[in-house]
Amino acid sequence: MNDLSHKLTDRDHPLRVHLIGVAGSGMSGLALLLLGMGHQVSGSDKVTSAETERMQRLGLIFSSPHTAEAVKGADVVVYSSAIRPENPAYAAAKAAGTPVIRRAECLAAILHTKKGIVVSGTHGKTTTSSMVAHALREAALQPSHYVGAEIPVLGANAKWSEDGEWMVAEGDESDGTLALYKPACSIILNIEAEHLDHYKDLDEIKTVFSTLVSQTSGPVVYCKECSVATEVATQSPNAVSYGWSGADYTAAEIRELRGATAFTVVRRGEMLGDVELGIPGRHNVLNALAAIATADSLGADFILVSRALNSFAGAKRRFETKYLSQRVRIVDDYGHHPTELAATLQTARSLKPGRVVVLFQPHRYTRTQALADDFGKVLQAADEVFVTDVYPASEPPIPGVSGDTIVQAAKKLGGDHVVSLPCLTTAHHTVGNFLEPGDLLITLGAGNVHEAGTRIAKDLKILEEIVGQAPRGEIDAKLYEPMRRHTTMLVGGPAQYWIEPHTFEAFAAVVNCCRERGIAMRVVGRGSNLLVRDGGIRGAVIHPTGGAFSECYAEDGKIVAGAGVRLKKVASVAQAAGIGGFEWMEGIPGNVGGALRMNAGAMGTETFDQVVSVTFLDEDGEVRTRSREAIVSNYRDVPELRRNFALQAVFEGKPDTAEAIQQRWDASRAKRRTSQPVAASAGCIFKNPAEVPAGKLVDELGLKGCNEGKARVSEVHGNFIVNGGGATASEVLAMIDRIKAQARETRGIELETEVKVLGEDDFTF
Repeated sequence: MNDLSHKLTDRDHPLRVHLIGVAGSGMSGLALLLLGMGHQVSGSDKVTSAETERMQRLGLIFSSPHTAEAVKGADVVVYSSAIRPENPAYAAAKAAGTPVIRRAECLAAILHTKKGIVVSGTHGKTTTSSMVAHALREAALQPSHYVGAEIPVLGANAKWSEDGEWMVAEGDESDGTLALYKPACSIILNIEAEHLDHYKDLDEIKTVFSTLVSQTSGPVVYCKECSVATEVATQSPNAVSYGWSGADYTAAEIRELRGATAFTVVRRGEMLGDVELGIPGRHNVLNALAAIATADSLGADFILVSRALNSFAGAKRRFETKYLSQRVRIVDDYGHHPTELAATLQTARSLKPGRVVVLFQPHRYTRTQALADDFGKVLQAADEVFVTDVYPASEPPIPGVSGDTIVQAAKKLGGDHVVSLPCLTTAHHTVGNFLEPGDLLITLGAGNVHEAGTRIAKDLKILEEIVGQAPRGEIDAKLYEPMRRHTTMLVGGPAQYWIEPHTFEAFAAVVNCCRERGIAMRVVGRGSNLLVRDGGIRGAVIHPTGGAFSECYAEDGKIVAGAGVRLKKVASVAQAAGIGGFEWMEGIPGNVGGALRMNAGAMGTETFDQVVSVTFLDEDGEVRTRSREAIVSNYRDVPELRRNFALQAVFEGKPDTAEAIQQRWDASRAKRRTSQPVAASAGCIFKNPAEVPAGKLVDELGLKGCNEGKARVSEVHGNFIVNGGGATASEVLAMIDRIKAQARETRGIELETEVKVLGEDDFTF
């Protein structure tokens, strides 16, 4: 190690170093340090990323995928923990006799060329090492640094400083390599029973930390709130403590601000001054005290350190705010240990949200199995928790261990708010739809759970832009609204943006906004003639309701009805006003808007037989009214309303007595009861072909009662497919295709669907 450290500082003979797995955060940090030191650095990985592209601009020679050719001529090859012996680059280096070392060995060699400051502990390392590096930099000590994540305030996760004598590095205790370091200063944040896939027990973990302490030549800064850290660190004669009380450095008068924390620093009874930390959370006060104790022990000016902490904005994935509006805050956090989760949830509560909603992805099967009860306990602090399946991190599965293991542990404690949501790919649909104004959503875990939060944040930003087009209260909206809630067939995936305008002006604003942004739009009513595929509908689904859309009244012998009014209500209002001719509407589950668009009909009558005029939003974004004579209507199709959106209509009937109307109403209802199914359906599936009514054709084909999964052809009427309970759109479509194929093959009839099929087969948003 000392030989390598010497070679690394020999500027006259730069090394050719190859890094296997260079795209990872730890390995990319090494690449930046080695490049800064003047060495020729190459690296390979199975993927290309924004980080590898950035490093290439700084001089990295990058290749993908891994090959034996990439390590030819290398003086030393460094590999990450994810690399297996069969990796072609690793195997080639071994075969050639090239020195091959672990990431931590390379870092230790680099660290030994400076006065090293190693930040160690089970959690909090990245935040604390970032604070220390930033504080020393602002205090003009020009430190080099190596930390475990992208740090906005530092500019990168690693940087080599030629002039400074100090180097801050995050030490990894997970595999015992912490014992490789011989720093000038050590920081021990906490020591817990973690990484038990590598260690036998806590005593074995303590041994590694004790080795680090014994090899530290200067101050050992430790948290007095952790009894194990105290036990280990006080073995050093240079131990320096921090904590809430009774320590060398303490915090007094802690004030939790919105998104920040203020406190007074006390050193051995003497007030040093105030700090307003730029991130929230009492656990971050402890992290800041660690940085202050370290910087003070190294002679840094407290005023400059305090100023640095005021501007500290945190690390990527450490209570990182991904989205913030007046309605919702979305935070991402790397926490994957119960202690970390507890601190994160405490910080979330300090922001006083309406509800704390968590999407948690357990990390590693071994950790999930060992700490399930602890996870179940700390998750009680959230209002709602969704738990995905385990992120394995290269571990093989353990039979019987999954995300649901934690859910069951939480339920034993009465945690009915903790539910299983195994599939991360679609988890954002459920979580995003669950959010309400005032919520704080946290995506928690060391895997890729942050991707769900990023998707929600992206779509929520667009949705809130759309909602903001109208005065407050004129539009209600939700992300990823399940269309099964809005179709009479009770199937269908989510609508990416579900929007409910309540006024004509709000409707126009929504439509114009979507058109300007190129967002696809669909206007739906009650979904009575609609089948939405399981992948849902990309873009905006507009459901006009309330306000003018729900108005229905009689005026001058006519009926005025908004697009959101149910047809049954139109019939009822007409009956009360003594206007006949609307009785056919009583059994149709749709509303006025859908009936106008489809020219819906029954009992020998179509919608446009009774239309006087239609008020609609045209393609230019203008609200216009057109008479019946100016509108072309066909069987189940009105071309005028393909791009123009109906807002309101005026209908006419004939004056009649209440008794006569009721008689026809009862007759219509009786006929429907005997000729149409009661179970959930989308109405008639097929248009009637010229040869024979569709229902009669299906009956003659012997398909009544046939099924695909839980989608079944009605025994009552062959032109209805019913949901037997829990059917999917795919099953309904399979039944439709089966009927079509049989009609074509046996009768030569091409059936055309009357029901409108929308959406995607697979989830695309």
